[in-house]
Amino acid sequence: MADNNSSEETKSNVEPIFKDIVEESNAQEKKPTKDNTAGSTGLTENVAGLLCYLFWFVSGIVFLLVEKDNRFIRFHAMQSIALSVVFFVLSIVLTVIPIIGWILNLILTPVMLILWIFLMYKAYQGKYYKLPIIGELSEKQL
Repeated sequence: MADNNSSEETKSNVEPIFKDIVEESNAQEKKPTKDNTAGSTGLTENVAGLLCYLFWFVSGIVFLLVEKDNRFIRFHAMQSIALSVVFFVLSIVLTVIPIIGWILNLILTPVMLILWIFLMYKAYQGKYYKLPIIGELSEKQL
């Protein structure tokens, strides 16, 4: 019986030391998580990038004015504004041209909506998706 007590005391003495070693190794294995929240808005980058496109040029302007540091959000805000301006100008030009312009305008509107949804999706994935001309101009403006 005395041997059992001495072995139990030995186990109780060993366990805290072992637990400390295990806790230290677990603490070292934990990697710090990347804080990808936007500085001024408090939103994550991907959500703020998506919201830049949500209300066309209006949300782009808002995010461009509010966010001063985050390049990802500023890029998507600028691209949103530029794409809105191009769409607005093309719509006006095509509306003035009779018949052929009206037909092209009917085609342009759903294509533009699909492009807009695609850009929202890419921004939500956290990717810099640059449109051929507009994306390059937007990036230069930052």
